[in-house]
Amino acid sequence: MSVRTFLHLPPRTAVTAALLALGGLLCGCAQMGETLSPAFVDPAKYDLYDCKQLETERAALTSRAAELQGLMSKAETGVGGAVVAEVAYRNDYVAVRAQQKLAEENWRRNRCHETIVAAPAPIVPPAPARGARSR
Repeated sequence: MSVRTFLHLPPRTAVTAALLALGGLLCGCAQMGETLSPAFVDPAKYDLYDCKQLETERAALTSRAAELQGLMSKAETGVGGAVVAEVAYRNDYVAVRAQQKLAEENWRRNRCHETIVAAPAPIVPPAPARGARSR
């Protein structure tokens, strides 16, 4: 098909072809997902962290990922929300997930273990003194 023949296509066919091409391009973008996540984080970022630092960082990253997921879910409820969620929060979310993955890899490589935090003792109010009146 020559260029001259393509220019003489009916407008409806040209629009259909353009929409199909655009759909194909958008499918490619949708398939990217989180496969590019290693590009968002420095591979040596956590190399010098000890287990205590990694534990703190992992907790902060988990909290941030949950926060971003909540913001994305909230944005998707509005008009055009899916687009807003992708534009506003997706890159940050992918970056945080990549950092989580890297921190987790360093956690395993360093053979770290979770710190077991003892539950704080319940606070028991002092017993009232004998003969004292309550108000």
